[in-house]
Amino acid sequence: MTAQIWVQIVLTFLIGFLISIPTGRYLAYVVSGRKTWADPLFDRVDNFLYLLIGGRICSQAMTWKAYTIHMLMTNLIMGVIIYLILVFQDYLPLNQLHFPGMEPMLAFNTAASFITNTDWQGYGGETSLSNFSQMTAITFPMFTSATTGFVVAMAFIRAFTVQDESDLGNFYRDLIRFTTRVLMPAVFVLALLMIWQGSPQTLSAGVTAHTVPGGEQAISLGPVAALETIKHMGTNGGGFFNANAAHPFENPTPITNLVLLLLMIVLPSSIVLCFGEMIGSRRQGWVLYGVMGVMAIAFMTVAVAVEQAGTPVLKEAGIETAAGGGQPGGNMEGKETRFGIAQSSLFAAVTTAFTTGSVNSMHESYTPLGGGVALMQMMLQCVYGGKGVGFLNALVYGLIAVFVSGLMAGRTPEFLGKKIEKSEIILVSLTLLIHPLVILLPTGISLIAPQGLASITGPGSIHGYSEVLYAFTSSAANNGSAFAGLNANTPWYNLGTGLVILIGRYPPIIFLMAVAGSVARKPTSPITIGTLRTDTFQFGVVWLATILVVGALTFFPALVLGPIAEYFAMQSGLTF
Repeated sequence: MTAQIWVQIVLTFLIGFLISIPTGRYLAYVVSGRKTWADPLFDRVDNFLYLLIGGRICSQAMTWKAYTIHMLMTNLIMGVIIYLILVFQDYLPLNQLHFPGMEPMLAFNTAASFITNTDWQGYGGETSLSNFSQMTAITFPMFTSATTGFVVAMAFIRAFTVQDESDLGNFYRDLIRFTTRVLMPAVFVLALLMIWQGSPQTLSAGVTAHTVPGGEQAISLGPVAALETIKHMGTNGGGFFNANAAHPFENPTPITNLVLLLLMIVLPSSIVLCFGEMIGSRRQGWVLYGVMGVMAIAFMTVAVAVEQAGTPVLKEAGIETAAGGGQPGGNMEGKETRFGIAQSSLFAAVTTAFTTGSVNSMHESYTPLGGGVALMQMMLQCVYGGKGVGFLNALVYGLIAVFVSGLMAGRTPEFLGKKIEKSEIILVSLTLLIHPLVILLPTGISLIAPQGLASITGPGSIHGYSEVLYAFTSSAANNGSAFAGLNANTPWYNLGTGLVILIGRYPPIIFLMAVAGSVARKPTSPITIGTLRTDTFQFGVVWLATILVVGALTFFPALVLGPIAEYFAMQSGLTF
């Protein structure tokens, strides 16, 4: 890779890193109820919302069961509302293009997707949804789903700082404070930046352009700028347009491309530093930050390098550089020419590392290893990951590392002064097993069922297998991006991915909240000479090794059958 490419990668991460430090501390103030600069304005807004919900219920501390039940019921009600909006879209306002209601199975898939922060799309936004649907059924849950993941993570952190399971916070108070003090102010300001750069923000459905040859072209418009900012800041990913962030209205300039990259990076990484602030150990937060950062930089370097190297097939055809180092510019297939290979590959790596799902290039057209990097990051689901979800998955691996290390060293396994015993490990193990289960099982079934095979671009090919594996991996990881060669808008995949989305989201949350309740009841043990310290470089290495060994070995056979086999096939001159 050239020095210019290295500068792009390093600067992007350096800026994101610098922004995440004050943001992480600000998040800790918001979560802890400490005074912030936003209080004079948003206290009034919060109090009004508390009144609508019920002032008493918003002031009560909750046990893990109460917190989880209120979260599930709130998500269920919002999911039903979203479903009804989509199905009865033709009876609702701001439908100037007279789009019909969405087909029920697709509406189920879409409602499940957007209420869970997955934002998997089996539809083309500009050809399927009215502006009313885009604002109420798409943009609105981008706020609530991102906030839900965040506040659950905060409740889990509190379990290590309290002595009473009934003091894990209040779901509604956490939900409202994060929305009003973090997401809404940032989205408002950043939407203005997007408008300045060329993103439309209008209730008009479109305009008709008169082309040079004398024809007419319909250009879709809508409230794009606001959706784009919360889409990336909330690690959502669903596009207003079918081309997603490759569309010039969603991502007009190199400036917006950088801004969107940073929006995906900042909040997930800030949560890790917020964790350190909340537990009173910044050092512990930096250890986890470093573990995630090492993985992110390594994966992103590989993703950019393999796409820049190009393919041997074109090299053998004589399309190569003067130095014989591959085709000029590398693998440009599926890339947006405005951004080139470096910014396209970096975007693909970031969107799967931070489980956003937004794309500015076609992942279907990436080289086998480039697509494999995207798959692996979603399979691990803790290379920072999305709002709270990636952080929680990293803690799952951390608890396993603590338990194994404690047993090997002959010490009682403890994490942040709380003993980790059999009951917690059982729940943590169940959480860890759900992810591969909801990826590999439906993938295997879809590869033998006629309904599943019918959607594959190249049935029987290695790449066709990777398309199906990517679809269920993206759904389970709350990502939402796709190897777009797969026709996913069928009853089989709408139902299959919809169920995977729901199972991959809620059971792990329930199990981890049960762990939080169990941990909260335990007394905090003082640090002694026999305590296994988890805020050291050495334990960071163990933590990283646990993630790579457990996570990589779980999915390695699936990767061998897909991207790895396709890589060796490509080296032998085979294409799919």
